[in-house]
Amino acid sequence: MQLIDGDKWREIFITLSQHKLRTALTAFGVFWGIFMLSILLGAGKGLENGVMDGFPKVPNGVWIWSAGETQIPYKGMSIGRRVTLLPEDVEAVLQNVESAAYVRGQNSVGIWNGTPPYTVYKDNNGTFFVQGSHEGMALMHSLKVTDGRYLNKIDTDERRKVAVIGSRVKEQLFEPDSPVIGENITINGISFQVIGTFKSLSQGNTTQEEEKIYVPNDTLRYAFNQVGWLGSLFILPAEGVHAAKAEEDVKAFLKERKRIHPDDQGVLGSFNLQKEYDKIQGLFTGISFFSWLVAVGTIMAGAIGVGNIMLIVVKERTREIGVRKALGATPASIVSLIVQESVLITAVAGYCGLVVGVLLLELVSMGLEATGGSDMFRRPEVDFSTALIAVGVLIVSGLLASLLPASKAAKVDPIVALQDE
Repeated sequence: MQLIDGDKWREIFITLSQHKLRTALTAFGVFWGIFMLSILLGAGKGLENGVMDGFPKVPNGVWIWSAGETQIPYKGMSIGRRVTLLPEDVEAVLQNVESAAYVRGQNSVGIWNGTPPYTVYKDNNGTFFVQGSHEGMALMHSLKVTDGRYLNKIDTDERRKVAVIGSRVKEQLFEPDSPVIGENITINGISFQVIGTFKSLSQGNTTQEEEKIYVPNDTLRYAFNQVGWLGSLFILPAEGVHAAKAEEDVKAFLKERKRIHPDDQGVLGSFNLQKEYDKIQGLFTGISFFSWLVAVGTIMAGAIGVGNIMLIVVKERTREIGVRKALGATPASIVSLIVQESVLITAVAGYCGLVVGVLLLELVSMGLEATGGSDMFRRPEVDFSTALIAVGVLIVSGLLASLLPASKAAKVDPIVALQDE
């Protein structure tokens, strides 16, 4: 079957131009299906981008803390005992729990209870949360350093009184254009040198996040009378290990280490960020599946319309097909004529639907950027792989739409066709 045949293509275009309205209405069904696929997938991606932009940048973190008193006696220990997490528990977990690759202790002032400490710089003051942190944890806190630097290992090892302050803290304590890095602020009467400023990478209401001050965790413990305990443990799982596995293993180890009954569930509290991340990913997978289901259904309905029209075309051109076959046209050439016409309609209509859909999404995206957009809807788009899949769906639809009409055309009896009125 010769695919590149100028005479045949000219004939197809002439046939289509003679039935402009029918061709346009037939193509519109395919156009609308691809257009709806683009819009639905783009809208789903925009919603996903909005949600994921506000999600912590390290999505598999686990926090474990002392939550309540023991309720079950175990190994000679009575009930009503409150377990304390200790600094030495960090190294013990690292040495004994293979599924935990990164473990750090965290303390804070004013975040979970009490009043945020009073912070002063010259004549300006305010109350801000203080969070203990470690080197390399900027992304884990979903923040970006905008000036200076973040905490490093020397700060931790030497328990330096240094601080990284949020943009809201900077605005309240420092005058515009005044120097910040290297200046000393006083937190509850204790002097800390500012080494960096940051903005939150989370979307939405970032005010509380940007009203934080991060200091080395050991510095916080010694400066604010928290030497004998840790507020929580922050854990990252080993590569290839789900956070739920690391969470389970660490809690089991701590229960044994602290002599807590394995079935005593209320003693150690935990939060697994990856579980929330998996839920969100599952939701958007469902949205994507629903979008494909609706759009492909619409495309197939359009393809059925194309098939019906091609059946009418074959019926109308029965006499012409008979003449062709009488003059020596092979069944393959007849089939190729019908298939090419069907594929042309679906390909052109579908491509136009894809282009218009992507163009509309780009206009919406530009509009959102220009107006500041929505925190829950950002950068609606259709990725390249989705476009390729859509093209594949188009080609298959066009071929399927042409099979029955083409087979009928190939079976036309020249003698009967020439007698057709």
